Amino acid sequence: MVARHSRRPARTAAPRRYALWGGAGLIAISAAAVGSVDGLGTTPPTTTTTTVVAATTTTTVPASVTLSVAGDSELGNEPQLPANPATYLQPIRSALAAPIVFGNLEGTITNATTSKCASSPSQCYAFRVPTSFASVYRDAGFTVLNSANNHSHDFGAQGVSDTSSALAAAGIVQAGLPGQIGVVREGSTRVAFVDFAPYWNTNNLLNLPAAAQLIARARQIADVVVVYMHAGAEGSSADHVTRATETYVGENRGNPYAFAHAAIDDGADLVVASGPHVLRGMEWYRGHLIDYSLGDFANYYDFATAGAMRLSAILHVTLSATGTFVSGRFTSVALSASGQPFVDPTRAAASFVNQLSSQDFGAAAATIAPDGAIARPRAG
Repeated sequence: MVARHSRRPARTAAPRRYALWGGAGLIAISAAAVGSVDGLGTTPPTTTTTTVVAATTTTTVPASVTLSVAGDSELGNEPQLPANPATYLQPIRSALAAPIVFGNLEGTITNATTSKCASSPSQCYAFRVPTSFASVYRDAGFTVLNSANNHSHDFGAQGVSDTSSALAAAGIVQAGLPGQIGVVREGSTRVAFVDFAPYWNTNNLLNLPAAAQLIARARQIADVVVVYMHAGAEGSSADHVTRATETYVGENRGNPYAFAHAAIDDGADLVVASGPHVLRGMEWYRGHLIDYSLGDFANYYDFATAGAMRLSAILHVTLSATGTFVSGRFTSVALSASGQPFVDPTRAAASFVNQLSSQDFGAAAATIAPDGAIARPRAG
C-alpha cells in the first residue's frame, strides 16, 4: 500500500449521472438526494447568515455528508421469493433513511438460468432474483449497492450484465466489479465507494498494490472515500477479528484487520464490511472508523437466522467534506425466521458489538452509547 494522499479542494458540481471508462475501469457517478436523516436530523446547509446588533456576520458551516450502511442482502432465490417483495423491506425503511444508502447485494438480479452450480448443486449456492427487484432496493432507499462478493457471478457473464443493467435502470450506483468505483454526490461533495473482495473477478483485496492504486484513483475523483470489504471467515463462530489471514471452506478470505488499516493508510475515510454473516466489532484507527462486519441485513430463507446470526445493524455516519468523522449512530436490527429485518428495541446487536469491540480492540474500540451514538475517537 502507498502512503495516505493529501486532501484536494472540492471539485465543481458534476452532471447528475454519467459514467467514465479509464485506466481504473468503470466509474459510475450519480447525484444523491439531500434531505432528512432518520435519527440525525437534517443535513445542514453549507452557509448560514446570523444577524448581530449593528452588524451582519456570515458564518461558514463546513459541508458534510451522511450515509447509512447495511450488510448482506438477499431478497430470496428464485423460485423462493417473498409473496409481496415491494413491502418486504418496509419495516426497516425509516431506519435506513439517509441521503446516501449503501448495502451489499449478495447475489444477482437476473433472468439468466445457467448458474455456477450446474456441476455440483448439492455443494454450491447461487442466488438470483428477477430484474424487477432492483426497484425494491431503490424504493427502500438504496442508492449504492456492492457487487464485490462471492455471489456476484453466480449466473455467469449474463448474470453480471443483467444485474448492472437492472441497477442502472433503477437509478442505483454499482461498485465492486474489477476497476469499478461507485461515486455519488451529496450537494457539492462527491463520495466514492471502493469495494473489495478476495476474488479475481471483483476488486481484489488480496492484491494489495492494485487496491492501493484504486483507492488513490478514488481520492483523485472524490472528496470522501469509503472502502467496503467482503472479507473474513463465515458463520456464528466467525464473530471475532483474528488479525490473521482467515479462510472458509479452504478459501483465502484475506486478513480484514490488515486490509482495513492499509486502506485507511492509503486514503480511505471510512471502512465498512460484511461477509461473515455475523456482526463483528468496530475500531478507531488514526481517527477513522472501521466496522468489521454488519452481518446479514436481509435474507429470505437463504441463511441461518438463529443466535448471533439473527442480529444485524444499520450504521449511520456523518463525515465532513474532507472525510473527518463528525458523528455516527448504530441502529440494532434483528431478523425474523424468514430473514426479514426489523428494528430491535432490545438493542441486542449494540450490546453484542460493544462486547466484541472491547474484546478485540481494547482502547481502540468504538463504543455505542445507549441512544445508539458512536463515541468519537480519543485524541492521539
